[in-house]
Amino acid sequence: MPVYKAPVEDVMFLLNDVFPIERYNNLPGFAEATPDMVEAILGEGAKLCEEIFTPLNRIGDLEGCVRNADGSVTTPKGFKEAYEAYAAGGWMGLSMPEEYGGQGLPSTLTVVMQEFLSSANLALGMYPGLTQGATAALLVHGSAEQKKTYVPKMVEGTWTGTMNLTEPHCGTDLGLLKTKAVPNGDGSYAISGTKIFISAGEHDMAENIVHLVLARIEGAPAGTKGISLFVVPKFLVKEGGSLGERNGVSCGSLEHKMGIHGNATCVMNYDGAKGWLVGEENRGLNAMFVMMNEARLAVGVQGLSQSEVAYQNAVAYAKERLQGRALTGPKFPDKPADPIIVHPDVRRTLLSIKAFNEAARALLVWTALKSDIAHRSSDDAERQSADDHMGLMTPVVKGVLTDLGFDNAVKAQQMFGGHGYIEEWGMSQFVRDARIAMIYEGANGIQAMDLVGRKLGKDGGRAVMAFFNEVGAFCQENANDESLKDFISPLQQGLGHLQQATMWFMQNAMAKPDNAGAGATDYMHLFGLVAMGYMWARMAKVANEKKVKGNGVADKMDAKLLTGRFFMERLMPETASRLACISSGADVTMAMPMEMF
Repeated sequence: MPVYKAPVEDVMFLLNDVFPIERYNNLPGFAEATPDMVEAILGEGAKLCEEIFTPLNRIGDLEGCVRNADGSVTTPKGFKEAYEAYAAGGWMGLSMPEEYGGQGLPSTLTVVMQEFLSSANLALGMYPGLTQGATAALLVHGSAEQKKTYVPKMVEGTWTGTMNLTEPHCGTDLGLLKTKAVPNGDGSYAISGTKIFISAGEHDMAENIVHLVLARIEGAPAGTKGISLFVVPKFLVKEGGSLGERNGVSCGSLEHKMGIHGNATCVMNYDGAKGWLVGEENRGLNAMFVMMNEARLAVGVQGLSQSEVAYQNAVAYAKERLQGRALTGPKFPDKPADPIIVHPDVRRTLLSIKAFNEAARALLVWTALKSDIAHRSSDDAERQSADDHMGLMTPVVKGVLTDLGFDNAVKAQQMFGGHGYIEEWGMSQFVRDARIAMIYEGANGIQAMDLVGRKLGKDGGRAVMAFFNEVGAFCQENANDESLKDFISPLQQGLGHLQQATMWFMQNAMAKPDNAGAGATDYMHLFGLVAMGYMWARMAKVANEKKVKGNGVADKMDAKLLTGRFFMERLMPETASRLACISSGADVTMAMPMEMF
């Protein structure tokens, strides 16, 4: 059975040394998050994930969810008890406001816990993850009454939440949605329609499910300008907070999926269900985007999570599996063969995953801290800068980390040879589970187009110029540091390629939009490489400083530096090929007539 150990030590390196969390003590909730407290919290979270969530991962994959004759859904054996342990531990409200029963700690800690949960059991971790996203949307756009009615129960985990966007005839193009909302005359609406691909839409783990549903009020404008958001509970809530009668919402069927079998992915039928408007009429997408952006970052975390757990199992196998002899002669002459980790190609594969994992984790922690600044700082300029970063990085984090997370799950499976293709080893589950992250919450091609089409030019390019300036300034400040030469030079080159690609779009995409479309995915990955390269340069600087100070961490810092050098030497050069693809334009891509395909 696959194993998992949460990377608490690596996270603490990031939070103590690379992005010192104590620097943010001016923000609400951070003063309480001392390094010792954070390490204790993450240690307990790791224990929950390793001991309770991980053993259920394969069970969930094999059993899946079952829709019963009455439309109810039973989750796999042990899921309900594991979820209850998670809720009882207060993990749902870790970063939620204290006034609603939360602990008010930095949302960065919730992001870290999302990685641990998703590595341990992606399907199970989605239930609380969706609830946290729905809660965030209600906190920003819900009325005082809605917050009072729903948020405390969701924070304590007694109720869960969902987001209902997709319909059978429309996925990304939500302007086509048909679900309708008819005023009841009492402030509520009758919601009717069908939603598909609704994760955690029906299950047996909570006493109520709070659905956030996009629908069109009768007479609303066509397209996205006429979409409103509604809160539609599974059970209506009485005065005082107790549950009343069942609402007109039900699970019509469960989707049969490639992966995440333990998560109930439902077709949801709304038959005059009673719902209440969240936020302003016809401004539903604006309200839902709070949840969608939270979800996109969380999905980026999922990409890293499957890469990490697959890597851990691949390394363990590579150290044990005996096959052939090292090219330079036997390394274990007392054994019939050497373990496969002696072979250069095996090491290349494992190091490519490890180098990604550590850079991606740093990128997520950096971005999570920016989110905390954007939501908690009292300084307008600080908030704006952090919000710019979030808008720019969200498609990069979602698109790049899930694309590469899937690739890495496949690479890790490859380490097992034929055993990786056999279900009992569990590696195929990581591949199958990782695949969905590239698709939901906006397929990765859409993320690339969002980055190129919207985020680059937003506010006159303010966000991307700030990123260029920050990375450029770091390179300039450390240009004469001989210990960082292997990091600064490749980073400068990659940054130059990214700037050239950005300029190429400015010169060639306005008059010919297909140039942007054809190069968007390459640009997103080019951006991701530079962002992760910047993370490695920052980590290397800290690692060198820690080596000089001693404290018995030299071996660990050497491992960090070797991994970073591998990234710069073997992965960073891809920026040149990405630039070449972008600069080739769209002419050949668009030249072939449709009938020739």
